[in-house]
Amino acid sequence: MKIHVENRSCFFFSFFVICFSLLIQTSHQQNTTCPFQYIYHFGDGITDIGNSIRVLPFGPFLPSTRPPYGTTFPGRPTGRWSDGRVDVDYIAADLGLPNIVPYLSMRGSTSNDGVIFSVARSPVLNPLFFKLKGVDFPPYAVPLGGQLRWFKAYLSSVCSTPQECAIRLGNSVIVLGDIEGNDYGYPLAQGKSIQEVNTYVPFVIRALIDAATELIQMGATRVVIGGSVPVGCYPYILTALQTNNAAAYDNLGCLKSVNDFIVSKNQLLQEAVTNLAAQFPNVGVYYGDLYGPVQTIIQQSSVSGNMTLKACCGIGGKYNYNSRRFCGSRGVPVCANPNEYIYWDGLHFTQEAYARYTDIVAQPFLPVLGCTSN
Repeated sequence: MKIHVENRSCFFFSFFVICFSLLIQTSHQQNTTCPFQYIYHFGDGITDIGNSIRVLPFGPFLPSTRPPYGTTFPGRPTGRWSDGRVDVDYIAADLGLPNIVPYLSMRGSTSNDGVIFSVARSPVLNPLFFKLKGVDFPPYAVPLGGQLRWFKAYLSSVCSTPQECAIRLGNSVIVLGDIEGNDYGYPLAQGKSIQEVNTYVPFVIRALIDAATELIQMGATRVVIGGSVPVGCYPYILTALQTNNAAAYDNLGCLKSVNDFIVSKNQLLQEAVTNLAAQFPNVGVYYGDLYGPVQTIIQQSSVSGNMTLKACCGIGGKYNYNSRRFCGSRGVPVCANPNEYIYWDGLHFTQEAYARYTDIVAQPFLPVLGCTSN
């Protein structure tokens, strides 16, 4: 698929990219000093800060271009799939690198603390893999391979030789994840069994490790590969796989079989990351646990109310989710206080949830990456 930048809407959203990054600096940012100057991130809607809305011809018409997206912050849509800030906004701020931009908004600009290549609804594996399996992905999804091609195009614009590019990569932290959740969640929601989806795992892990290896060989010295969150707690999965069998759910109301699968898969990925680190002892290769932090905030929230597993913006059913009447569609309501919810639109988190779980994720990682708080 050929990707373009839509000029008219791009000017509008580019302005708010600048404003958004300035406002981010006043929220969640610490006086942190890290031994690198840039962050580069590959992923999906959890870390998409405005790429999907620039993928033509679909982007300008996606839900995240319309209210109520951005309603909490900054008060208007920015292309983020949330009511406000997302995962990478907080992570970048915690690293002291708040001025991040979506790749498709750059338009030749190189004045930033990092570039985000994430695109909502994107998998690790090529969509052709899933098409052969009878699984559909949105046409604007850009798999990991496509995001890596963007990254190489970006590098060619900021460095002129492989040596120069290696220096820039050595002065960066690169994050891969949580993009792989879609490789499993989409097939499950479309009727594939856990047994079948489990056969995808070796391919997904191999693709992630191969991507990380290529980045290291290009000069990366810090690579973080994130695992999956508890997919069995997402409203879209709970709706698609809803059952009257009470034994199918854990004490939080999440689907046990799905989360057991994710835990097992995360362990295999963590082992692969450990092996990769052993191959490159002079490179910092890290596994990022997202499952535990998200599970923690679900546990904490389940004590205070019944909105834990419901979408704030949505309609219908036990989990307030209907894929045919998605958040941002006409007549679909939004909750009065997104801060009381974990899930925003059934597939992504609220700003409050992102703030809470990234705080758990980031703090132990800062010293590991050599960062110090002043």
